[in-house]
Amino acid sequence: MHRKRPDLPVPGPAPRRSVMKAAAGAVLITAANAPAWAAPVRRRPKAGRVLVFSKTAGFRHDSIPDGIAAIRQLGTQAGFAVDATEDAAAFTPGNLARYAAVVFLSTTGDVLDTARQTAFEGYIAAGGGYAGVHAAADTEYDWPFYGGLCGAWFQSHPAIQQATVKVEDHGHPATAHLGNTWVRTDEWYNYRTNPRGTATVHVLAALDESSYSGGTMNGDHPISWYQAYKGGRAFYTGLGHTKESYAEPAFRQHLLGGITYAMGITYAMGVAK
Repeated sequence: MHRKRPDLPVPGPAPRRSVMKAAAGAVLITAANAPAWAAPVRRRPKAGRVLVFSKTAGFRHDSIPDGIAAIRQLGTQAGFAVDATEDAAAFTPGNLARYAAVVFLSTTGDVLDTARQTAFEGYIAAGGGYAGVHAAADTEYDWPFYGGLCGAWFQSHPAIQQATVKVEDHGHPATAHLGNTWVRTDEWYNYRTNPRGTATVHVLAALDESSYSGGTMNGDHPISWYQAYKGGRAFYTGLGHTKESYAEPAFRQHLLGGITYAMGITYAMGVAK
């Protein structure tokens, strides 16, 4: 469990046939009616490979190995390769350019020094993708760029319990498979700010605070969102604390949709989906 922290100031090349499987069942759209999430970025690194980064300098989730295994399985099924590391030395311009997206999987605390931060900012500016999972929001509190990329920072959480997730957008690949509500058990984060107030953030799903105990966001509680950010793409989900999450088909599809969005596959396919 976390301790509550003190308050702080607040179109590229066509994808391979195997990668295209990730967009199966999608509905084609035209540029004129393309949803906001399909907006192109300036440039995208080579599609087909994802880096999973899970370094922790604070609380360490025991679900991290399960998350890495799940993302590897999803990559095999969808046709993209997955590398996993906890070594911040992977954050160099040359190495990051190999990846279509970087997944911050329940990272915590200060995990990148200034040089690594600069390299990652350059990667995003060049069209790179970011997917943050759960404690990715409990990371790099003194790095404003990262706070904007993730969308909000962690503040607190109640005990693990069942809650109802209200799906607000069924047009995104991370939520297209879900109904209007999604009842599941997890550790539900409260955030320091509401990302809905950010100009570029589009909320995908929010918690029904009346369905569980310990929500502190006054009834408007986003839990998953996406955005175009400073030249790149960013997706975040607050789900994924428990080991069981990574064996849950609906969550795995949610995670896959977020990762493929960050990779730029959905835009490259021209899908609405």
